[in-house]
Amino acid sequence: MTNSDLITEQQSCQEKSSEQDMTVILDTGCANLSSVKFAFERLNANVVVSKDHQVIRSAARVVLPGVGTAAAAMQAIESRDLATLIQSLEQPVLGVCLGMQLMTKVSKERGASQLESIDCLGVIPTQVEELDSQGLPLPHMGWNQINVSGHPIFTGIANGSYVYFVHSYRAPQSDYTIASCDYGETFSAAIAKDNFIGLQFHPEKSAQVGAQILQNFLNMNKEETA
Repeated sequence: MTNSDLITEQQSCQEKSSEQDMTVILDTGCANLSSVKFAFERLNANVVVSKDHQVIRSAARVVLPGVGTAAAAMQAIESRDLATLIQSLEQPVLGVCLGMQLMTKVSKERGASQLESIDCLGVIPTQVEELDSQGLPLPHMGWNQINVSGHPIFTGIANGSYVYFVHSYRAPQSDYTIASCDYGETFSAAIAKDNFIGLQFHPEKSAQVGAQILQNFLNMNKEETA
C-alpha cells in the first residue's frame, strides 16, 4: 500500500467515524434552527440541519427544535413527511421548547376563536395545556430555577440551577417528568420516555448550564437510552 492509499484510507475512516457521530437538527422550518446549531458547534459537535430521511435515520442523535404554535409546527412536520419517521427513531432525540411539546400526545392551545386540540407525535404519553400562571405575566419569559432528577441529561446539573424559558404552555407533572419548575404552578421543565427527551426551556440560551445539558446529550448513545 502506498502512502497515498494509506492517507485515503485514513480519511475514509475519519469520515465514517464523523458520520457515525453526527447530530442532526430536524429542518422543520422553525426560526431558532441557527441558534441551536451554533450552540452545538460551540461544543465542537458534528451537527447538520436536515430534513432528508436517510440522513436523519443514520444520525447518532436527533434534535427537534421549535418555536411558535403546535398547529403550525405539526403542519410543517407532516408536510415534510417527518412525523412517522420521528416516531420510529431509536437513537436519542432531544425536543427543545415547542419541540418538547410536540413529543406529547395532544397540545391544547388557543386558536383564533376557540381552544384547539392539536394531535402531536405521541412519543411521550402526556399532554400540553396553557400554563396556569396565577396572574403572573405570560409568556413565562426569562431565567428560572429547575429541580432535576437523576436522568443522564442532567449529569453535573445541580438542583436550583437557572435556565432560560419562553413559553405560555406546559406539560403537567407526571410519571414522565424529569425536571420541574415553578411559575404560578409547578410544571414539567423536562420530560422523557425511552430515547425521547424534551426540555421546555432553551438550553442554547441557558449559558453554562445549558451547554452542560447539550454536552450530556452529545455523550448519549442509542444503547444508553434504549
